[in-house]
Amino acid sequence: MLKLKVEEMSCGHCVKAVTEAANTVENVDNVEIDLEDGLVTITGTPDSSAVITAISEAGYPARQIA
Repeated sequence: MLKLKVEEMSCGHCVKAVTEAANTVENVDNVEIDLEDGLVTITGTPDSSAVITAISEAGYPARQIA
């Protein structure tokens, strides 16, 4: 499981964009987003740096958290 803090998410469109970006990465099984806290939980076995890059390139700065 991969947990990320994603900045600048504020609406349903943001959730959709972040979800779609994460799903472009191989081995992402599921994406759960807590919009209020800016947290994204990803299940599967993706490369964490690839997920962070994909989300960041979609316009939402992301970083891995414990």
